[in-house]
Amino acid sequence: MGKHYAKYYWNNNTLASKKVLSKYIKEFPVNLRLAYPIMIGQLGNVMVGFIDNVMVGKLGASSLAAVSLGNGLFFLALSLAIGFSLSITPLVAEADGQKDYLKISLLLKNGIALSTLLGGALFVVIKLLQPFLTLLDQPEEVVVLANPYINILAFSIIPLAMFQAMKQFSDGLSVTRYAMIATIIGNVLNVFFNYVLIYGKWGFPKLLLEGAAIGTLIARFSMVFFMLLIFYKQQNFKVYVSNIFSNILQLNIVKNLLKLGFPAALQMLFEFGIFISSIFLSGLLSTEDQAANQIALNVASITFMIAVGLGVTATIRTGNQLGKKDFKALIRIVRSILLLVFLIEFVFAIVLVFLKDYLPVFYISDVNVIALAAKLLLVVACFQISDGFQVVLLGTLRGLQDVNIPTLCLFIAYWCVGFPISYYLGNPSYLGSVGIWIGLFAGLTVSSGLLYIRYLYLSKKFN
Repeated sequence: MGKHYAKYYWNNNTLASKKVLSKYIKEFPVNLRLAYPIMIGQLGNVMVGFIDNVMVGKLGASSLAAVSLGNGLFFLALSLAIGFSLSITPLVAEADGQKDYLKISLLLKNGIALSTLLGGALFVVIKLLQPFLTLLDQPEEVVVLANPYINILAFSIIPLAMFQAMKQFSDGLSVTRYAMIATIIGNVLNVFFNYVLIYGKWGFPKLLLEGAAIGTLIARFSMVFFMLLIFYKQQNFKVYVSNIFSNILQLNIVKNLLKLGFPAALQMLFEFGIFISSIFLSGLLSTEDQAANQIALNVASITFMIAVGLGVTATIRTGNQLGKKDFKALIRIVRSILLLVFLIEFVFAIVLVFLKDYLPVFYISDVNVIALAAKLLLVVACFQISDGFQVVLLGTLRGLQDVNIPTLCLFIAYWCVGFPISYYLGNPSYLGSVGIWIGLFAGLTVSSGLLYIRYLYLSKKFN
């Protein structure tokens, strides 16, 4: 009798589990249809850095470390621009769910205006911070190479901030392919101008690292131009760009953008900041450690951007359901995205374990740097699932327009847990570069846990 009951119980539970699982899997096509252009677009942004790293890496470890240092300072400021622009997506998605077309138009105009102003301010910040690189005990030859690179790269934050505003607006309308196309165009131009300007090909001057910065600048302006062209030419966008210079800096819209944008910017600053800290901490060890750290950062950013695509999808779909007040569908969608990101990141973790010794070869030929980078990539493999979960949960909470508590969660995870571990274990007497990345692993894991607790708390209100 007991055996029959156990079999009956097992079969019923298995059937129920399959039904629940199928509900989430049915959402996969919708999730991926929204996510894949974002993934490709985000990967395109990373590819700009990848192309710079690969081409500059041929010049040696010092040049690669210089690009790492320059990008570290740049991305510290850029994190604020990206974070602020993320506030546009949930507001547009909610307005789209409510069919409030006037509000959507105002969000576009004010979002671009504020992002452009922020980009200009961040350009000034980069230039003000640049002299302090010499006070951070970085290798002297690296700082000398980095400064001319930063001088040009800093200006590209203005077009990139503008592009981010346009991209996040388009994402909020669930139209994700145009930003993807813009990024692909930018990458093609970046490859071309990097090649001819770094090495001095086809009659162009040989500018080395400055050539890489110029290629990046041209690529980012081209992306803005393409998005503006789409907004003015495509029928589904024309209504939003009519009288583009009217109702700019409208108080209620600006207030809403700042209310979400300021905490979102801090979120990106806290997260980007801890990864950027690895550049400076590794620079205290050696040029080789800093070059290996840059390789690990670039590889980690590639897998991260796949998760970002699903994180933005979570923001869009959650924002839509919030506008419709369909909370049952909202919870089902979030669970389906979490399941999807788990499966994808698990595969990435396996791939990184097997390819950790081979991927660094694409960047540099220095055997010492390759060996160091392989160790760091093993840690990158370990935190794939934590990284994927935290970015999707953060996107979900952003879609719910819950930004203040998640910001505190990230500060605790990254700067009260992650950074102290990185600083302590990163000491050359302990684990060096590997210790720095164990701290990043700890920060991401605590972040995903805290954000999940916050999501569970909010989701109970929907039941």
